[in-house]
Amino acid sequence: MGLFGLLLVLHILASIAIIGPAFVMPIIRRFARTVGQLHFALGITTKLAVMPKIGGAVLILTGVWLMIITKMGLSQMWLNVSILLSLLMVVMIDGWIDPRMKKIIKIISESQEQGNEIPAEFGLLIKKIIPVETAAQLLMIVILVLMVVKPF
Repeated sequence: MGLFGLLLVLHILASIAIIGPAFVMPIIRRFARTVGQLHFALGITTKLAVMPKIGGAVLILTGVWLMIITKMGLSQMWLNVSILLSLLMVVMIDGWIDPRMKKIIKIISESQEQGNEIPAEFGLLIKKIIPVETAAQLLMIVILVLMVVKPF
């Protein structure tokens, strides 16, 4: 396996590091029924959040390197669309979801001392995040399909 193969494997592993937690974290969170369980689930979510950050850096580095060694540059439409959708996804996650999740984590941490019941405020805040989270997950699927199929 040459440099291209190694970079491609790293690129694919990096995409798994991004996509995996993005799909698993909301599922883990949905199964929480008490404040303690929710606090634990959000703690796991916080710990897993490092994977997409590392994966994202590796993904960018390997992607650029692959573009250089294949002399592809930005000449392929599927690649340009993938990059634009990736940027949109990062804005959605870092600009919309993360700040709201930090607020939710703070509320749950404060509620842990007050009892075992999940505060009503959590439900209202999470309902605002779910559509954006779903849109980000759909974007990930579209980007993955573009990268694999290379339709145009």
